[in-house]
Amino acid sequence: MSYEDRLKLIEEIETLRQSKVICYLTSLRPNLGAAIADDAVRVFFDHLLLLPSRPVKQLDVFLCSNGGSGVVPWRLISLIREFAEKVGVIIPCRAYSAATMLALGADEIVMHPFAEMGPIDPTVSNDFNPVDAQTHQRVGISVEDVKAYVGFIKETVGIRHEDELVKAIEILAQKVHPLALGNVERFIAQSRLIARKILLTHMSEETDQHKIDETIETLASKLYFHGHPINRKEARLELGLKVAETVPPALETATWKLYLDFEEELKNKQTFDPMVDIFNAAGVPQTPQPGQASIIAAGTMTEDDYKYAFVESSRLSSVFVLKRRFVVAASGQQFEPLIRAETLSQGWSHQQAPAPAPTA
Repeated sequence: MSYEDRLKLIEEIETLRQSKVICYLTSLRPNLGAAIADDAVRVFFDHLLLLPSRPVKQLDVFLCSNGGSGVVPWRLISLIREFAEKVGVIIPCRAYSAATMLALGADEIVMHPFAEMGPIDPTVSNDFNPVDAQTHQRVGISVEDVKAYVGFIKETVGIRHEDELVKAIEILAQKVHPLALGNVERFIAQSRLIARKILLTHMSEETDQHKIDETIETLASKLYFHGHPINRKEARLELGLKVAETVPPALETATWKLYLDFEEELKNKQTFDPMVDIFNAAGVPQTPQPGQASIIAAGTMTEDDYKYAFVESSRLSSVFVLKRRFVVAASGQQFEPLIRAETLSQGWSHQQAPAPAPTA
């Protein structure tokens, strides 16, 4: 569907929730995922400025993302609360990591039956991280993995003598730069601090301190695995989050329909593989016949627009688009051409909602 068609679903959710809705989704496409990032905050502000009043009684964020920058949720929640008396988060599918952090700032979380949240332990990347020998990309360091290594040495292996513990840490430091490990400690503190600040936007330090501490500890450490999926029952009953106990069927249906449209726009069900596009552009099969040599000529190319993120409301649609070209630099051997990727343009584009038809 087009933006004009999605408007009907957004407005339906607004009517059902008696709220104003802003959608924020990042790509979940395999091999082409996108992350929550700082530039979305400015785009969000553009949408907030178009609200009919300030503050609105209720503003809902329709949210789907695998996560991203850990500081963006705090910036967004602080900004949204300048424009709304109450904040809700509607989760149709995934809201992991930084997206879970954003959901913590809601007065109410509405989760579709298919929806999941996740732990908030960060994965740290900086110039001191180790480099993967095959991809030559820096490997992210999971905060909880570092803590688990130390716990494994002390609790599972049973090493508690100081000299032996020092040796174990030295082994870790040989694989991971000490400054990268120092950065891990900083991110642990930052993640917990931001989670606390976000929860305090709708909770009290005096009356809810124990609940806040328990929520942060569970989401940051007690789930053990960064990919642990948290369903709506677990989120409400075990984590004590403000998850709606019942969701009207009409709202569930509208939520899922809207997500499916974004899913199609972002091509979340299609694995990104530029090699497939190259073979299609050359008009040759990907599986060669026996004895057949590579026939893709150097210079064969394909280009496309890739949608990475949406911020969309009933007055404006904003989409981050990356235009890329893939060129066969050398034909290679045995159907494995060498491909060069070129970025042609990237950035947010905006489309105003159509003006309502005049009434008689």
